[in-house]
Amino acid sequence: MNIENQEDFIEKVSKLNDGKNMKYSVYTMGCQLNENDSEKISGMMEKMKYSNTTKIEEADCIIFNTCCVRENAEDKLFGKLGEVKKYKELKGTIIAICGCMMQEKHIVEKIKKSYPFVDIIFGTHTIHKLPEDLYTALCSNKNVIDILDIDGEVIEGLPIKRNDRAKASVTIMNGCNNFCTYCIVPYVRGRERSRSPENIINEIEELARAGYKEITLLGQNVNSYKGNGSLGITKFSELLRAVNKINGIEKIRFISPHPKDFTDDVIDAIRDCDKVCKMIHLPLQSGSSEVLKKMNRKYTKEQYLNLVHKMKSRIPNLTLSTDIIVGFPEETEEDFKDTLDVVDKVNFEQVFMFIYSRRVGTPADKMEKQIPDEVKHERFNRLKSLVESKIVENNKKYIGTIQDIIVEGRSKTNNNMLTGRTDSNKVINFEGDDSLIGKAIKIKIISEHMWYLKGEVV
Repeated sequence: MNIENQEDFIEKVSKLNDGKNMKYSVYTMGCQLNENDSEKISGMMEKMKYSNTTKIEEADCIIFNTCCVRENAEDKLFGKLGEVKKYKELKGTIIAICGCMMQEKHIVEKIKKSYPFVDIIFGTHTIHKLPEDLYTALCSNKNVIDILDIDGEVIEGLPIKRNDRAKASVTIMNGCNNFCTYCIVPYVRGRERSRSPENIINEIEELARAGYKEITLLGQNVNSYKGNGSLGITKFSELLRAVNKINGIEKIRFISPHPKDFTDDVIDAIRDCDKVCKMIHLPLQSGSSEVLKKMNRKYTKEQYLNLVHKMKSRIPNLTLSTDIIVGFPEETEEDFKDTLDVVDKVNFEQVFMFIYSRRVGTPADKMEKQIPDEVKHERFNRLKSLVESKIVENNKKYIGTIQDIIVEGRSKTNNNMLTGRTDSNKVINFEGDDSLIGKAIKIKIISEHMWYLKGEVV
């Protein structure tokens, strides 16, 4: 399926916008897949003669791209809708909401009831129909709800406006088949659907020709990728090896894999491919075998530690990051100590820590013995202390080393400094002028500062 049947609507909206200097703003919540979707939304908006603005009060169309992984995402969305209502009343701004949260029926019903000024609601499987939905909203003055409850097709050919000059993300698959009991993703993103190898390789080759140096392959579970056999690619390890051969690309990253799908051929491909960063995100979620079983993660504490040992023994200089959920239903103190034990043994480079939040429609939401908030927060703080002590210890090994980085731009926290990342995903800030942005350079690390390293150009 492609966007050809939407070209007429792109043309129609463009004619409506002729000579009007129309502006749009996209507010993105959630993961890198959401960010990638927002780049496609921006691409479609600009083809319809809207220009981007970061000043939401200037926008003629405001689009919220939502996430539903954690509870506070809902609060954030509803707060933002309250803020933009005045723009709808003052100037007739089109308000649209899309993303994972719009696949949840109770959320859509709440928006219809409490926020009737929202013009367009579209889901994860109908992003490509934005031009049609926008044209309908502009011309009919009616609310548009465009959601599919079944798995959508893989959509190719969407225009895209990248937010970065040096690095780009490329979605290789959508959906998930794992049904972890805490996770809403399979219900809102659907089952796994892999893109064809040709379309992935063509997109990356185009990015390389445009000067992009770093690629991140995206999917809910990238290492379960299934190619259709074209270009001799049927699985993730073969895709990695093919991307590694593309001239112009200098760094390859990927997220997120699943431990149960980390087969030997994938480990070997990471070892053999010189462009693949040797930082692997390996979600743990819990160090307790009992909790992992309740989560439906399909591995035990021992299997996870054995996998880490195998990967470290076969991939030189491997570093690992992970995700951990604290306070899953029925988690005991002993279960939590198992998590601390894994963190201590593995020595992760980065740990993304989350306090468990209930998601309507998931099995975990119905489990008895939900953990009290005060216990969750106490455990979270203990985990945070251990993780931060490990980061301080790990950072020291970087001082005096030479790191190859892609210069990404100005630091978000200090506009006087440029920034890039090590292969192990450590942020490096350093002095330099804008002519370095987008280039591959060498940096000597001179000091560490917990959440970033400071360097100087070699």
